[in-house]
Formats: sequence, C-alpha cells, structure tokens
Amino acid sequence: MAKRQTTAGRAADRAWLITGPLSLLAAIWAATLSLVQEGWTEAPGVVYAAAYQSWGVAGVLLAVFVAAEVAVFHFVIRRQGFTITINEIPLVLALFYLPPLMVVLAYSASTLIAQLRRKSAPVKLWFNVAKNAAGTSLAGLVLLALPPILGDVGPGMWGVLFAAVATHVLVTLVAVVGVISLVQGPQAGREVIRTANPILLATAVNVVIGLVILIVLSATLWAALLLVVLVTVLALVYRSYARFLEQHRMLTDLYELTQAISGDRQGGSLADTLLGRVRAMMQAEYATLWLPAQGRHPEVMLSARVDDLGLLDVAPTPAAVRAYSQQEGGRTVAVGSRFTTAEELRPALRNSGVKDVIVTPLRSGSAVIGTLEVVNRLGDLGNFTAADVRMLETIAAHAGVAVENSRLVDRLRYDAYHDGLTTLANRRRITEALEESVIVRAPGEVVAVLLFDVDRLRDVNESLGHAAGDKLLAEVARRLRTYAPPAALVGRVGGDEFIVTLRSESVEAAAQLATELREQVRDPIMFGTLTLDVDTAVGVVVHPDHGTDPATLLQRADVAATVAKSVPGGVQLFSAGLESRSVRRLELAGDLRRALDHDELEVYFQPKVTLTDRRLVGVECLARWEHPAHGAVSPEDFVAVAEHTGQLSRLTEAVLKEGLRRCREWADADRPLSVAVNLSPRTLVDPGFPGRVEALLREYAVAPEQVTFEIKEDGVIGPTDRPLPTLRRLRELGVRLSVDDFGTGYSSLSYLRRLPVHEVKIDRSFVQGMATDAGDLAIVRAVVALSLQFGLTVVAEGVESELTLDLLKDMGCEIGQGFLFSRPLPYERLEAWFGARTEAEPTPMGEVRRLRAVT
Repeated sequence: MAKRQTTAGRAADRAWLITGPLSLLAAIWAATLSLVQEGWTEAPGVVYAAAYQSWGVAGVLLAVFVAAEVAVFHFVIRRQGFTITINEIPLVLALFYLPPLMVVLAYSASTLIAQLRRKSAPVKLWFNVAKNAAGTSLAGLVLLALPPILGDVGPGMWGVLFAAVATHVLVTLVAVVGVISLVQGPQAGREVIRTANPILLATAVNVVIGLVILIVLSATLWAALLLVVLVTVLALVYRSYARFLEQHRMLTDLYELTQAISGDRQGGSLADTLLGRVRAMMQAEYATLWLPAQGRHPEVMLSARVDDLGLLDVAPTPAAVRAYSQQEGGRTVAVGSRFTTAEELRPALRNSGVKDVIVTPLRSGSAVIGTLEVVNRLGDLGNFTAADVRMLETIAAHAGVAVENSRLVDRLRYDAYHDGLTTLANRRRITEALEESVIVRAPGEVVAVLLFDVDRLRDVNESLGHAAGDKLLAEVARRLRTYAPPAALVGRVGGDEFIVTLRSESVEAAAQLATELREQVRDPIMFGTLTLDVDTAVGVVVHPDHGTDPATLLQRADVAATVAKSVPGGVQLFSAGLESRSVRRLELAGDLRRALDHDELEVYFQPKVTLTDRRLVGVECLARWEHPAHGAVSPEDFVAVAEHTGQLSRLTEAVLKEGLRRCREWADADRPLSVAVNLSPRTLVDPGFPGRVEALLREYAVAPEQVTFEIKEDGVIGPTDRPLPTLRRLRELGVRLSVDDFGTGYSSLSYLRRLPVHEVKIDRSFVQGMATDAGDLAIVRAVVALSLQFGLTVVAEGVESELTLDLLKDMGCEIGQGFLFSRPLPYERLEAWFGARTEAEPTPMGEVRRLRAVT
C-alpha cells in the first residue's frame, strides 16, 4: 500500500509542470494589463463603468466569487447526472464593473480562499490559483483589445464580455486537459475533451444569466434587492431539490446494491459486489468487510479502495475502533470532525492517518457476525455525517442478510457432499470422485474401493442408545481418516458403511491396505466403564477388474463386505461368484414370503440323546426349504433373507408352531419329547415375543418345560444387557434357555453366571476335534466342568463317533446330538427312525424310547 501511495504522489507532483508555466503566463499577462489599462477609464465607451470602480465593489464581488467557487449544483436530466458551477456569472459582472487587473486579483483571491477552505493539497491549490489567474489575465487583455462600446449595455457589450469569458473558459479547459493528461495519462485527457460539450453549454448559460443580471443592475441598483430575493428563493428551491435528488440517488443505489448482493450466488464474489458499491455510495476512500473466523469459515478482511480494481487484504480502520464497535453486543461507531461521540478514539485516528471512519456491525438475528466499515470521506471538505451513519446501518442490515445467506448456500453446498455426523465425504461426493478417477486413471494402476462395514452397530444403538452409536461411527471415521494414505478419499456411504477410495498400483496392494486399515481401526472404544471392540468387515473392489462405473463398484464392494463378515480375517476381494449368491438371496426374498404364506417350509427334527443310557429326551427343530426352482436352499441363506426383509418373526413362529404341534402329538401318544427351537438375537430384543410364546403354549397345551430356546452365544453374551429382559420373561414362563454354539465367541466362562439360562451347548467344531486335538479336548473339559459347577445342563453337538461319546460321558456331559445318533429328519422319517432305532421302555412317567446300541 505504501508503494502505491508513493507512486500516486509522484504522479500528482507532475502537475507542477503545468502550474509553473501557468503562473509565469499569469504574471506576464497581469503585468501587461497593468501597462495598458491606464487609459481604459477615460475611454468614451466605459465612462459608465468607471463611475463604479471602488474597493467596496471589489469586496462585494470578491464575496460573490467565493460563494460561486463553493457552490456546486447537481442536476439529473433524463437519468443522466450533471454538475454545474456558476463562476462565470460573477466574472461577467467583475469584467464590467472592475478594471481587468482588479478582476485578476479578486478572482485569484477567491480561488485561494476556496481552496484553503477545502484544505486542498498544495499542488492542487496552486494549480487552481495559477489557472484562474492566467485565465482572467488573458480575458482582461481580450477585453482591452476589443473596441470599446459607447452607450448603454447592449448587444455590442454582450459580445465583448462573452469573448472575454470564453477566453477564460478556454484557458481553463486547456490547463485541465494538460494536467490530467500529464498525471493520469493521455487517455484521461481525451476523455475530458470528449465530455466538454455539456461544460461549454453550461458556461454559455452562465454568461447569459450574468448579462441578464447586468442589464437589470444597469437599470437601477435597487434591482439588487430583487435579485437577492430571487437568489434566496432559488437557493431554497434548489436545496429541496438537492435533498430529494440525494434521497432518490441513495434509494436507487441501495436498491441496486440489494439486487446485486441478493442475486450473488457465489460466496467468493459477494465481497467484490458489496464493497465496490458501498465505497461508491458512501463516497469513501475505503470500504472494508471484516468477518471473524466462525466454525469452518476463516477470517475475512477485505477492502475496496478508490482507483483500485481489485480488493485488498488490509484495512485502514484502527483496531481500537473495531474493538470498540464489538462491545456490548455490537454497536455503530462513528469518529470524525462531524461527530461528538467516541472522542477517546480520536488519537487512534490521528495515529493511523485516518480523517474519519464509520464502523457498523453486521448481524444475523441478534448475533454479530462481522463489521462493515468506511474510511475517509472523499473530497477536501468532505466528512461523514449522521445521515451517512444511518445509510451505512441500512446497508449493513442488507449486507448481514447477504453474508448469512452466502454462508448458508456454502453450508448447503458443503452438506450436500459431506456426512453430517463424521464430516466425511458422502455417497454423492464419493460417486463423483470415482467418476473422475475412472476417467483419469493412469495406465498400469487401478482405482481401489474399500468398503468398511462396522460390526454390531445395531446392538450398540439398541443397548446403549444412538448417542453411543454415533460416537462409535465418529471414532471409526477419525481412525480411517488418520490411517488412510494422504491421497485417499474417505467417506461414509451408509449407516455403518465407510469407503476409502484411492489409486493403487495393483489389486494385491489394495487388499493389503484393506487388511492394514482394518487392524488399525480395531482398538477398543470406551463407553464409560464399558469397553467395546471395534470390528469391521471389508469388501475390496478395483476398477477396471470389477466394474467400470461408480454404481457397480459400490454395489460390488457391498457384496464383498457382506461376505467378509463370515470369512477369517474379515477382508474379502470381490469375485463374480459372490455377486451371483447375493443376487440369488435377493430373488429369494419374494419367494420366502410366498413360502411362508403357503406353509411350504418344512421342519426337520434331530434327536437329542442322554449319553449315559442313550435315552431319547428331545429333538431340535430345524427349518428346511425346498425351492421349486433352486432346489434346497441353505438355512444360512434364507435365514439371512428373513432377517433383512423383516420376515424373521414369521419364520421363527412357523418353526415353533410345528414343534409344539408335534410335541403335543408325542405327549398324547405317551412318548413325551421336548422340542428345541433356535432364536435369532433380533428376536431377543422384541418385547412382544414372550407374550406370543405364552399364547402358543396355551394354544397347543404344551408344558413350558418341554420347550427349549437355543440362542447363539453372541446373541446373549455381549457388551450390552439388552437381551436380558426378554430372557428373564421367558424363564419366568417356565421354558428352558440354552446358549448355542458356546465357545465360538470371545466371552468369559464366568459370564454364564449372569445369564438366566439352563443349558450350555458346546459347538460342534470343538466336539468333533476333541478326539484328536488336545486343545479342543481341554476347551470341552473346561466348559463341561464349569457349567456343571453352575448347575447347567451340558449338551454336545457334533457327536459322530463312539470315542467322542465315551470322552464326553467321562467328563460328565449329559446330552449329545449328532450324526452318531441321527441326521436331521422330516417328521415321517423321524417316526420311522423311532421304530427302527429305538425301543420302548415303560416308566412311571410313561413310555421312554431308548436308542439301541450303535454298531
């Protein structure tokens, strides 16, 4: 800024190159006047004028000259503004009533007084004095050179005076064009010449008015009183007109400003639109917009300065003034010669070289979001007034709304591409980034998409609340953003799904990165006193191997992530076989609903036998589905479809009804057998499930102790207690509860003490390997021993050999289930199995079926 001011000062100093010659010419022409005007008063044609020569007349005309210099009139004609001065009117009178040399002195003195009043810079002051002195000197010479006119004031005298004034105007025009061309360049000088016609026209009108006044005064000096009255009336009329014109101009400018800033939809151009117009409207040297840092919006400090095309990142407003404005919730501060408030801030203005300043707060509702500032009213005599304060406050009200709207648009634009909870890129942003990456992919590289599916988020939401779930998601987002490569884009595309996309050198490198990131986000998270392990399943796809468009890549990454939940390591690279299975499951959704509507699902039964005496004590009910087109559908597939389509409760109820019906039939036939039905973890958080069980027990007249519900270990043993109320209600009904597949989870055996269960069912993976693997044998022995100490029944599934049976029996395991006894069978084959493999033994409680020795 200092450099620019120095350059501008040097350019202004060039005006002395015009002022010097003008002063010299003025001195020469004035000296010439002093020599040739001696005989002027004795000329026959000017005796009338000579009678009025006196210093009194010179004093009056000097006052009129000063008034004319100060008075500037503004008019609007056909929406075009014009600025008019009336210097030529007193000049006409002075040339008629005063000797030419006295005219030069009076005009020069009035110019000096006016410039001093305006506090003009020296270069400007002396240029105007020299210009007017030279113009009036040459005009006096022209007046003396023309033939004197005898008699009254008539057309001849008009021509003489008109020629003299025209000479003055010509000298003034040449001087102004010369100095502007020298200071601002030839183009600016040519622009002055191009726009000179209205000035010359106004000059001619002023001469005519001066001649009219001269004619009136020539008739009688008493006409001066009438002229004073006329001038006073015209001044009052013009004053009203000027006020109206100023109000109209301000309203027009304000309307155009509000239209401009309300039509601005780009946050970056709002400051340009606002500040340039505010500076022009307030006629200030500077207009500044200051917005402090707020949220993700950085601090903004921009200023528009007169004669600068762009915005500056500096502000001349003293910091003390801005700080004063921020006090008491924000208030307008105006400091300058026209204001009596904030006097204590005047030293700060003087130290900063500021003439006057207005600082008004920008508001959004009741909150202050920044300030709008104007510094240094243009013009040597210009100062900000109370009207300017009101105007700036009005502008600030509109500007505050515009700034807030601009931030709102920016916020909406940001929200459209970012997740609100984690601030990561959302699906739209990820999709657009993938579109760009696919287009600009370099040869030899792949575009990798890693989809992270957070495990057990539903359990956290249901047990600890959604606030805990949000905390979990935010922490996963933070870890992915921290550990992902700098070139990667991390986003959240679903409730519990995150995406990491980047360019990679190979498929293997992408899969390796997925494994590393999964391990890095697995650190436990603390929820008060509760510690929760963060586990994710990762699906990996790459372009171009697995898709050519974002939608396909994201869909296949989701398929791979779903499969990754059930594979060791939790990371799955996409393959075509995975998609066929996913598509098949989708097709099964509608077919499963129809199968449930038409009772097309069949229930199989697998016997449960006591190991000590091989007595048949019950069966486990297992759903099977023979699809008319696909054949046998695995339980894993249709149970997953039921869970995702909301049909799980219908599936569970269908199996339970069939089990209860058969249980009732067996009891009526004097061979009572208990039935076991598997429950999903989702069923345990259904508060209405115990009530439906109670109703079905009454409907089929089955004793509650004849029913066992088997729940997988991860459904009842976890970080939350959400399933416990349902388990307790079921226990209160009298049904038995069993922990299924025990040993496959990460829970402690001591956790069994908290559960309202009756039975522990050891997973087949340990039972089948215990005859050959010492580790499996140790696990089974520990589970059996601890369960017996807790008073729980132990059931071993997967018994397939006599050796395994003997080992379990020696440990104290009570009940077994497996292919050694029977595979799961439909009801008709189960009845046949009863007849072929068991024999009846009467007991006081009824007939009991014992299993014949297995060979």
